[in-house]
Amino acid sequence: MRDLQKFYIDGQWLDPIGLKSLAVINPATETPIATIRLGNKDDVDAAVTAARKAFDDFSQTSIDDRIALLEKIITAYKNHSNALAEAITSEMGAPDQFARKAQVGAGLGHFLVALKLLKNYKFEDVIGTTRVVKEPIGVCALITPWNWPLNQIACKVAPALAAGCTMVLKPSEIAPLSAHIFAQIMHEAGVPAGVFNLIDGDGVGVGTALTHHPEVDMVSFTGSTRAGTLVSQAAAETVKRVALELGGKSANILLHDADFEKAVSRGVKGVMSNSGQSCNALTRMLVPVDKLDEVIEIARRTAGSVIVGAPNDAATVMGPVVSDVQWHKIQTLINKGIDEGAQLVCGGPGKPEGLETGYYVKPTIFAQVTNDMTIAREEVFGPVLSIISYTNEDEAIAIANDSPYGLSGGVWSEDLNRARSVAARLRTGMVHLNGAANDSRAPFGGYKQSGIGREWGAYGLEEFLETKALFGYEIV
Repeated sequence: MRDLQKFYIDGQWLDPIGLKSLAVINPATETPIATIRLGNKDDVDAAVTAARKAFDDFSQTSIDDRIALLEKIITAYKNHSNALAEAITSEMGAPDQFARKAQVGAGLGHFLVALKLLKNYKFEDVIGTTRVVKEPIGVCALITPWNWPLNQIACKVAPALAAGCTMVLKPSEIAPLSAHIFAQIMHEAGVPAGVFNLIDGDGVGVGTALTHHPEVDMVSFTGSTRAGTLVSQAAAETVKRVALELGGKSANILLHDADFEKAVSRGVKGVMSNSGQSCNALTRMLVPVDKLDEVIEIARRTAGSVIVGAPNDAATVMGPVVSDVQWHKIQTLINKGIDEGAQLVCGGPGKPEGLETGYYVKPTIFAQVTNDMTIAREEVFGPVLSIISYTNEDEAIAIANDSPYGLSGGVWSEDLNRARSVAARLRTGMVHLNGAANDSRAPFGGYKQSGIGREWGAYGLEEFLETKALFGYEIV
């Protein structure tokens, strides 16, 4: 059992003011692995005060100073990569190799992108006699989830530092181990006291206090759409800037001329990756009605190759989901799919055979799904794929857009121009053409109830900047 009952505030590990503690559970074993304290409003005040005090100096640091700081953080991050991977595996069940390459690698990638960006980004411009400058927005509250803990921490912290902001991080109380190691990395890299602060807590005790706090200038939140709505409401009282990265129910459109073996197998594996716990997972697969039987067979075969098991087993492809609460939510939605008449292709309710301990879910695929079914409307956030058939291209686009979400999407076609044309009609923030991977230099974010603003690359940096016009600054 790790004792993580301290907060990182003003460059020191301090005893929290809040008295309530919480056990962190390993989802593979269902046993406690650490204890944290849950902060309260007084802890939030202490952390925000430290960030506000540090802002005056840090916001005035030179670009070269911030470049040097990011370089030190990158070095320290690499030195702790093994510990970070082990923490992620134990706190949220990611298979060992996936934790090392994808989870830890994603966090490092955002710092590398921020470093390169900072060396070339244009913070000032001239319009006639007016100089336009981009300045750090101020004290930022960063509220991050458990499903990609380091990715979401780094894609907020790295650009916030590059911009010259100070911050208070509230990681998920379900998976806080990697965040505590991250705080140690920041300390070892020499981040000035008060620039980065970490406090644990739940949404009610800490999240709400941060979003209401009058000395917080911006809230960057990743989580559910329901929680994001509450963040927006609370932040509106003091007119804070809000960046929200929320839920998704993304459609993967396989056009009639797609390579179905490749597209279906890649699509199934993508949904099962990270145990289905990715907001941008392409969980609705849209296929031509005359290809449905072929798609079902490929999908069933692919799902059967996904090895579910203990995260530390080298053969494991898919570990458990993060918690008992999450497991039961997924089971409820799987049963809902059956009750509403969808065809269960594989998987289904209950745990995989031989994995009675741990929050394991069977890789589950439904076919004959219609877009009004619950499993086509709601974000399952588990390894569950819905296959929906369509009769023509226009219908496929209409089905894809018929969602309150608009985070991601996919289009598969041997004709790239055709894929581009369909992508242009999708009301979503991102589209993957023929399985193209994410690019951490490009914007990440969505339309509609999938969020506000963008993360990653220059677009993510600009969320942390204010724009000032200095009229008459230049002499003509």
